[in-house]
Amino acid sequence: MIDKTVATPDAAVAGIPDGATVMVGGFGTAGIPFELIDALIAQGARGLTVVNNNAGNGDTGVAALIREGRVRRIVCSFPRQVDSWHFDAAWKARTIELELVPQGNLAERIRAAGAGIGAFFTPTGFGTALAEGKETRVIDGRGHVLERPIRADYALIKAERADRWGNLVYRSTARNFSPVMATAARCTIAQVREVVPLGALDPEAIVTPGIFVHRVVVVRDPATPRSA
Repeated sequence: MIDKTVATPDAAVAGIPDGATVMVGGFGTAGIPFELIDALIAQGARGLTVVNNNAGNGDTGVAALIREGRVRRIVCSFPRQVDSWHFDAAWKARTIELELVPQGNLAERIRAAGAGIGAFFTPTGFGTALAEGKETRVIDGRGHVLERPIRADYALIKAERADRWGNLVYRSTARNFSPVMATAARCTIAQVREVVPLGALDPEAIVTPGIFVHRVVVVRDPATPRSA
């Protein structure tokens, strides 16, 4: 019998090694798997490369990972904002590396990894410092830069509901980066509010098929409001 559920967030992140590349879903505070991140901090993995939309907010989530000195390198679109003090401190201390990626390129590079695309040309970033060292080409009279997929060892994501096979349904904008991240990681770990019986999920509402999900853990009262 296929059953991908695990008992606790600690069990869900067990085995993530030092130096792993970890994608973390979320946009702003919507869809962030806070409990999985807290479990990863408790687990102790270091030297991580984190792929996320930003470098964390306040003292929680990815920001907490950075605060604890667990992140060696971050790949993101918005590293600095009003409450990014932990990234700011790490950057000034030169203890963290940054790969800055425009948001659309970030999403497409992750999607490309999941779709098996070797690389793609995009006009975004052409002629800027972000294109330095990359192949460029003029297509239909417009400059493009070659971007390569972003793959990960693990993806930590949040969904609303799952079944024991790992099929996932999301809630509103909490969906954001999680579906593409799930396809681009060797091991996808999802925290959900509930696991329902097989057949209870409307097939038309399933966004992430269970084939892309390896571990599911129930967090009934997550750290974020229900709207997230």
